[in-house]
Amino acid sequence: MNLAEIDFESFDSSKLMDFITEYGLKVIGAILIWIIGSWIIKNILKASRKIMSKSNYEESLQRFLLNLFSWGLKILLIITLLGTLGVPTTSFAAIIAAAGLAVGMALQGSLGNFAGGVLIMIFKPFKLGDLIEAQGEIGVVKHIEIFTTKLTGLSNKEIIIPNGALSNGNIINYTTEGTRRVDLVIGVSYDSDIKQTKDVLMNVLTSHPKVIDTPAPTVNVLELADSSVNFAVRPWCNSEDYWTVYFECMENIKLALDAAGIEIPYPHQVEIHKNA
Repeated sequence: MNLAEIDFESFDSSKLMDFITEYGLKVIGAILIWIIGSWIIKNILKASRKIMSKSNYEESLQRFLLNLFSWGLKILLIITLLGTLGVPTTSFAAIIAAAGLAVGMALQGSLGNFAGGVLIMIFKPFKLGDLIEAQGEIGVVKHIEIFTTKLTGLSNKEIIIPNGALSNGNIINYTTEGTRRVDLVIGVSYDSDIKQTKDVLMNVLTSHPKVIDTPAPTVNVLELADSSVNFAVRPWCNSEDYWTVYFECMENIKLALDAAGIEIPYPHQVEIHKNA
């Protein structure tokens, strides 16, 4: 029985009671389903939050997954309520599926970034504060969002990388191991004494306060180039001290080589005078 089938001219108390009984029970049932369903959803979300916290999920990933669970469960609850009230849910579900397909086709790129963000948050190739290199950019991870990851570049510029490309490309994480090797190449004249040069270079490394002892710094002949003997100078430092060690060691090496009388070769311009 529905409202269109009721003949109000011949309406009597028995029909009213039938109507109230039929639809009243459905409404009461729907209310009970909503109350119980809301309680169940609340507890599912609470349990999920505890599980993710114990599993050390990123805070942003926790919020995203909890919102996803919440909306999914609420939609399921609403469909159940509509079915209890006698509303056909098959067509309703078909409409939702068609709308989802249309939105998915329109937002293919965004969905790829969305999936990439989920993968990054689950597998954690990096975390906030890590120095990474990806997609041709180097920077410190500032924010990990659902669609993009934001870095602070070495010159304090903001770099925004889509998560789809980020999750599918190579990622170099300079922070994970805690230490980094600084790779320097120093060339000296062929007239220079190799042992003396190695001693001067090693002294510069071992006297720098931010160069660590383990792994130990190394100085080795790298190659015999056209106009110089090139040395591979390899100090190690904590990741956050990389550029300090790099720049200060370069400066100190130049000063130390000059003080020891060891020449760093460079192109000379010879001026030829022609007699008139």
